[in-house]
Amino acid sequence: MGRILVVEDEAAIAELLSMNLRFEGHEVRIAATSDEAVQAVRDSLPDLVVLDWMLPGEPGVALACRRAHPRPADHHADRPQRRARPGPGARRRCR
Repeated sequence: MGRILVVEDEAAIAELLSMNLRFEGHEVRIAATSDEAVQAVRDSLPDLVVLDWMLPGEPGVALACRRAHPRPADHHADRPQRRARPGPGARRRCR
């Protein structure tokens, strides 16, 4: 099926998401930090990113706004979905 990148700093949550996604037949990669997520995207562009908005260091919303990997012309990014309550920094729009 699809390649999914789970960006989550809490190991138990990342593992729970990963187990369920693998059970459904997806190839899952876990990144615990923004830097790991950027490297994972550069290594292999995932079909979906499950992103924790409240990562330590660089917030997930900032990561979502960054250009981690140049997208092919036919690649359309879906609108991000929130999994956790956003912090004050999450209300900013991407620039």
